[in-house]
Amino acid sequence: MTPDPEARLNSHEVRALCGGVSDMWLWRRMNEEGGTFPRPTVIGRRRFWRRGDVLAWFEAQNEAA
Repeated sequence: MTPDPEARLNSHEVRALCGGVSDMWLWRRMNEEGGTFPRPTVIGRRRFWRRGDVLAWFEAQNEAA
């Protein structure tokens, strides 16, 4: 079964999806000037990303390297 690209991921899940990166790594990607990392949806005080957006960003990084 293919994971749903519309599924919402919290920051812990996004960090795991990106290879177990730190919270600081995620913060830096979100705050880079001219950065392309997907913006989260904020609900309450929590951030959520669409799985498909994160995967598309990750693939674009692999192609650029």
